[in-house]
Amino acid sequence: MKIQKLSIENRPKVYALLQRAFPGSSYEAVLLQKLHEHGKQLHEWVCIHTNKAIAYLAFSPAYHGKQLCGLHLAPMAVAPDFQKQGVGTELLNFALRQEAIKSQPLFVLGEPEYYRRFGFESCQEPLCPFDNGNAHFLSIRNSGDIDFTIGYEPEFMSVAIPAAMSAGKRRKR
Repeated sequence: MKIQKLSIENRPKVYALLQRAFPGSSYEAVLLQKLHEHGKQLHEWVCIHTNKAIAYLAFSPAYHGKQLCGLHLAPMAVAPDFQKQGVGTELLNFALRQEAIKSQPLFVLGEPEYYRRFGFESCQEPLCPFDNGNAHFLSIRNSGDIDFTIGYEPEFMSVAIPAAMSAGKRRKR
């Protein structure tokens, strides 16, 4: 398994991985395609094994109004046949050590039990527009003392949101 920055050549492999990792939803794959098409700045890494993308993650800008205030971890995916083998853990630990990531406030909308292992903590501020009550919204290096709703790149809002997300339910890991 090799972890590397995502290249243009590996993008189709990652789009296919997102479809496999999130069956029944095209949200993540379409979101990433739109972010790439619109030239958005992402910090992204992929795990390649036998010439296939088996895991992927990206960090995109987080905003307070128009001001950058950190990075969002999304999407993150591991191929179903490689889940529960430490691949996602290895990829996320790798990413958290990278210079562009290690000093930034980070935000993630996900399963608290999973992300707490990496130092993420529940946060009440800022508010997440996708998580009523912030039950699944976590952060690292977030002062959390300013009341605002955190912003995402417009593509997060313009791609059709899956019913499970809009109902406040999280997918199983």
